[in-house]
Amino acid sequence: MAREYILHKTRTALGRNVGQPPAAAPEARIRVPQAGMEERIESFRQALEKLSGTVDVADSPAAARECVARLLCGRTAVASNAPVLAECGVASIEGVRAGIADRKELRAACAAAGAGITGADYALADTGSLVMISSPEEARMISLLPPAHIAVVPLDRMLTGLDELFSLVPAPAALTSSMLLITGPSRTADIEQILVRGVHGPGEVHVVLLQRYTQKEEA
Repeated sequence: MAREYILHKTRTALGRNVGQPPAAAPEARIRVPQAGMEERIESFRQALEKLSGTVDVADSPAAARECVARLLCGRTAVASNAPVLAECGVASIEGVRAGIADRKELRAACAAAGAGITGADYALADTGSLVMISSPEEARMISLLPPAHIAVVPLDRMLTGLDELFSLVPAPAALTSSMLLITGPSRTADIEQILVRGVHGPGEVHVVLLQRYTQKEEA
């Protein structure tokens, strides 16, 4: 009885009758802002740094490798199979393991590592987010299980925001089992409203933006 009363009140407020089908949903409105690369980089940097993440810009694969080595600061790490990491020679850094194919071995390595190193399919300038599409090249646990996450992202993957992302990837479920949007270090205030980092994922997020890819295209 209470259910029918609630539904009746809802239908009345909406001006609908019993059995009347809902109106068609409006068409999606996607608006992609126009922004230069320097503007995108600065927006991404400000957004991520507000969340206690860090951003470095490297002008070559060798410089990106140096940034990753500095961010590791002697910690062990597991690297994904992303082509950009191979291009930068990340696997040659002391303490970094790469090319792990067995899932159980990868899980154990990620649980013991001090950091996970990945690429990213895209970066979103307006929120400082990384877009990770799960694939054999980018196992999800590498970006989620270790206490620190380092991502190397070519600048040609820097988008303005979600509208541009969904203009390029309108149906993520058709491509992959999951698409993660990582916005800064993991954080929660569920317990006593006290902010704690690193509960549901990495407590550190570092992004290295690689310029060489954009420069190569313009050459």
